[in-house]
Formats: sequence, structure tokens, C-alpha cells
Amino acid sequence: FLIDVMDRHDDWCTVVCLVGGGQEINTGEAGIEEWINSLSTQFQDWDVYYSDLIIENNNYIRSEVLQKWVRDEAILKKELHLSVSIRSFRSEKVSEFIHELLENKTARARALYEELSQKYPLFITRDLVKAKSWLKEKGRGNERIGMIASSGACRLRSLGINIKSKIDPPVWFLNEKEDVRSSFFLEEVATEFDIQGLELDWDCVCWEQDLCIENDEWKFRKFVGTKWQKVNKEEKRRYLLNAYRVLLTRARQGMIIFLPEGDPNDETRSPEKYDEIFRYLKKVGIKEI
Repeated sequence: FLIDVMDRHDDWCTVVCLVGGGQEINTGEAGIEEWINSLSTQFQDWDVYYSDLIIENNNYIRSEVLQKWVRDEAILKKELHLSVSIRSFRSEKVSEFIHELLENKTARARALYEELSQKYPLFITRDLVKAKSWLKEKGRGNERIGMIASSGACRLRSLGINIKSKIDPPVWFLNEKEDVRSSFFLEEVATEFDIQGLELDWDCVCWEQDLCIENDEWKFRKFVGTKWQKVNKEEKRRYLLNAYRVLLTRARQGMIIFLPEGDPNDETRSPEKYDEIFRYLKKVGIKEI
């Protein structure tokens, strides 16, 4: 629609698109691929310029057909890549680290963690009280702190983390420390849908069993009724992985990841599943407190 509107100019015009990778988390969100698809099928008389990283990084263009079109028809300009993250101003390596972590590239992720952890505190804990204390200690003055979790984190409810209780975003993000509805109070939890495109200074990401790992491979699940069910559709899997990508890149100054211990008497909160995720995060170098 946007290109179509701009295409009506008699003379010329320029459209500049600032597009991040791996941010599609819901039905109908197609990312940069849909821009390329529109240009290649409907607006072939436009001059298209692109950064080389949209070809090298599979978060941007997965389709080989569209990749080939970009290589053959568009004009490469390496200068177009925005290499410095404004969100994580303490370390530009945070997004890259999270990408490698979610792609199961442990060696590269570990190397990046060792580099970024000098400027960007990133820890893991099995104790929710410790996680909240860490946030309160780090958040000084007007620095914003908060708890966030996946929209599929249904079984964290037993710990008082109820993602079904919707936040009031303006109140949660903007109100002062004295307001029990604000992020400062660490009671109400924002999901990826609430916080996409926004950020906190310090946050706690509450990791649930909707994204598990077995033998260095992610397992995707959805809680339905009284039990977890496998997610088989590739599109839904991508949305879930991207949901964690969003959650893990919201903190500007540092974050802590909380993983519950689980309950051996509750199949929906299997300690083994939480332990496997915990071991993987330790494997990529994240230190425990």
C-alpha cells in the first residue's frame, strides 16, 4: 500500500524502510520478505537498494527465490546497515548474542556473552525473589524495571506470574513507583505483544516451557486445556521463537532470566524441562546468581 501510494508521483520519490529481523510474532506479520515480494511482483521499475546483511542473516529473507531476486535486481550498499543498537546502548552485541543463542550456535554465543557481559549485565536465576531483588538493586532513579514473559507462559501462574491478566500498557510503562499497576511494582507482567517495539532499562524475562530444548534443538509447545501440546506448523514455530527474540532484546541496560525449579508432582511444570533450558543457557556462558 505504501509503495503504491508513493508510486503515483509523476516525478520521483524515495521510500526509506527501517526494518529489523525476526520481529514477526503474530499472524499476518511477514517482515521484510513482504516488502521484497511486493517490489519484485508489482513495482519492478523502482530502484531498490539493500544492505548485504539481509541476505546473510536468515532472520530477514528465508525464501531462496526472493534472495535471488534481491541479488540479481537490487543494488547492494553495505553502508545501509545500521550496526549500532540504540536500544542496548551499553552493548551493540546483545541482539547478535540473542540471535546466536536462539540459533543454537553455542560457541559463537559464548564468545559474544564474554564480550558483552563486561558492559551489559546478563544473568540467570532459579529464584524469583532473587530476580526481583536484582532488578530493584539495578534500577536507580528513574530507570525503569519490569517483569516480562511469553504470552504462552500459562503455567507460571502458580508462581504469581499470570500472563492472562492483561496490563494497561500506558499505566505499566509510564506510572510512578508508588502505583501497584506500574512495571516498577513487579506484580503485573507484560508479554511480547505489550512490549514489542518498546523497552525497559532493566528487566526479568520469565522463561516458560512453551520453548524447550532437547539435544540442542528447540521444541515448540502450546498449553491447551490441561496439558502441553506440540506446535507443528512452521509459521507458528517461527512466531514463538521470535516472541522470545523480542522478550530477550527489550532491556536497554541489563537483564536477568528467571527459570523456575518446576514441580515433580505437576506434569505441566516438569523440573526436567526447566533444567534442560537452564543447562543450555549455562552452556552459552550465562552466569547464575
